[in-house]
Amino acid sequence: MFGRSDAEIDLLVRGMQSGIAVVGFGYIGTVIGAVLADRGWPVTGIDVRQSVVDDINLGRTAVAEPGLGELVANSVRIGRLRATTDFGAVTDNDFVIVNVGTPLGPDYEPIVDDIKAAARAVGEHLRPGHVVILKSTVPPDTTETLVRPILEDASGLRAGVDFGLAFCPERLAEGQAIHELTSIPVVVGAVDERSARACATLWRHALGVDSVIVDDPRTAEMVKLADNLWVDLNVAMANELAKVCDRLGMDALQVIAAANTMPKGGNPVNILRPSMGVGGYCLTKDPWFVNHLGQTLGLELSIPRTSRTVNDTMPGYTFGLLRQLLADQGKALQASKIAVLGIAFKNNTGDCRLTPTKYVVTPLEESGCELAIHDPWVPEEEALSVTDIPLTPDIESAVKDADALVVLAGHKEFHQIPLTRLADLTAADCVFLDGRNSFDPPAVRAAGFIYKGIGR
Repeated sequence: MFGRSDAEIDLLVRGMQSGIAVVGFGYIGTVIGAVLADRGWPVTGIDVRQSVVDDINLGRTAVAEPGLGELVANSVRIGRLRATTDFGAVTDNDFVIVNVGTPLGPDYEPIVDDIKAAARAVGEHLRPGHVVILKSTVPPDTTETLVRPILEDASGLRAGVDFGLAFCPERLAEGQAIHELTSIPVVVGAVDERSARACATLWRHALGVDSVIVDDPRTAEMVKLADNLWVDLNVAMANELAKVCDRLGMDALQVIAAANTMPKGGNPVNILRPSMGVGGYCLTKDPWFVNHLGQTLGLELSIPRTSRTVNDTMPGYTFGLLRQLLADQGKALQASKIAVLGIAFKNNTGDCRLTPTKYVVTPLEESGCELAIHDPWVPEEEALSVTDIPLTPDIESAVKDADALVVLAGHKEFHQIPLTRLADLTAADCVFLDGRNSFDPPAVRAAGFIYKGIGR
């Protein structure tokens, strides 16, 4: 692809003649690979984990994203998606999309070992004409000062001369990743204009989305961090508003909805919703990336530390609400049965990575209460990262004789069973703590529960 004329690239991409290798078949890699394959591209997933490769080649995935299992199964069945541990597959594909993890170290510094290993393995199989696209969340300058030298050293080729190189941040929300991949513009920061145009052509034809081309990879790298810092800070603001509204006895969601009608800066105010905590792989990590970046530049930043500190208080705050709700009914926590509904970090996913629910479940375990936990999305092995208590297989058994229902993930399944049915199964004066503000308070109260939301 790289080095051809714009017209030739456009023709080849529209004709789906270009193979795509996706390095790292975790959450984002699987979504990208399956969607591209579903849209007609031959996709090869490359992952060092043999179990992941085996699952994909059998037409299945452990990634619990709505609609993803069907895309994987169909694409494997018709031969457009396969997986391998062999990086030699890079050679047979024109585009190489790298999605590997960048966890935090003990001092909140980004650990880029997997990025370096992936770059070395890809570089050993690069040939003139390849376009390499990095999507892993990384600090600014990683693409140009870390990935580029490794690719060039391993391949003997030059970025921007022999092969294309760009950074295109992943900006997808779990639970909506397939829709967002095919609707949100892709930010492109490339080492040269030809690389940028090749990427824009791919995203336009492969996903049907526009590209926002910025000056260079370091700018694109900063975009992803800015997005997630904004989200984390916005949620922290909503959570502190919720605490104030709790003390004042008003509904924070009404306050936020009304506040959001005011135009400002060309768009309406957009305060997000409060909840029992923020989790997942990005929002809990990227603000610390920014904070660490500030420290390396001699800056003491306040916003990343503030947003993380505020949002990290919410599980404990939620636990305190539960204890008070039970006390108001004359019940002690340690003598009560508590039914926890949902332990994933987000509604309608099975992902428990860095889930804040762990910090509600753990003090419940330590309280001595009778505890039942149900989550229809979370596999047993994934649940072990949150609790050693075996998951209750059905919601009816979980809520039977419960003194409190605690919704920590507002999965759609919890809305499909009538509230009156749940109320019939629970103890008298059962409290309903809606940690995700996903239920309608009057409806819950009408069913016979004592309702409390975060800020409601």
